[in-house]
Amino acid sequence: QVQLVESGGGLVQAGESLRLSCAASGSFFRINDMGWYRQAPGKQRELVATITRTSSPNYADSVKGRFTISRDNAKNTVYLQMNSLKPEDTAVYSCNARVVSLIGVTSDYWGQGAQVTVSS
Repeated sequence: QVQLVESGGGLVQAGESLRLSCAASGSFFRINDMGWYRQAPGKQRELVATITRTSSPNYADSVKGRFTISRDNAKNTVYLQMNSLKPEDTAVYSCNARVVSLIGVTSDYWGQGAQVTVSS
């Protein structure tokens, strides 16, 4: 059993900042890649950013230069610092973790999602 708990969502005005956190708990061998995805109403889910275990990041073009993904392996936590937020960033943001179990099975786990609303 692996649980991902997200925090940090909320309502902000355009140009402001938010930081999302996602902490993994449970029993597992290792977390490899982690990432953030988002989905707006009526639209498909899209990748926002991913980060490897050694902290190599990858960003969607739409957020590059504004968002920063990071992680703390000791805390099993991934963060998404969102600066210069735009109304088009409004979405439910979901945390993903690729987890290797104690018996070597790799599975993706998801948080329940955090609402981010950016008003204009």
